[in-house]
Amino acid sequence: MRYKLLREQQLNCDLDTAWDFFSSPHNLEKITPKEMQFIVLSKDNNHTIYEGQLINYTISPILKIQIKWRTRITQVDPNISFTDFQEQGPYKYWNHFHEFLPNEKGVLIKDTITYELPFGILGTIAHQLFVKNKLNKIFKYRFEVLEKMFNRVKS
Repeated sequence: MRYKLLREQQLNCDLDTAWDFFSSPHNLEKITPKEMQFIVLSKDNNHTIYEGQLINYTISPILKIQIKWRTRITQVDPNISFTDFQEQGPYKYWNHFHEFLPNEKGVLIKDTITYELPFGILGTIAHQLFVKNKLNKIFKYRFEVLEKMFNRVKS
């Protein structure tokens, strides 16, 4: 079964600043909870993304078990949107569309993630028991970090 996760966040910055931050794979480490031990392994992770780019990571989503994750950037429209697609990792299917919409307050960031877990009915049960909540916690953490970085919220 495929699931969809939708998130939006208003950032008080200009479009170039938002694009530069999100289009650098290295910045994923900054917006992922520390306990997940997310590490970008790719060497060109300080450069802006490009279509066809492969990005390799390790992540420990549960019980500190390290998993390799590889995504390919399948679409880039500079300063507008990009898409990453999982080629190897914990999901049967993962497609993450990032959209950047400038407005009078700065930039609205929209994320649309379509994903599916492996293992059939067991994956469906795992989704209900913990995967759905884990993803929500990851994006809540990301939201809070981005608020502090771009919207000047004091901790």
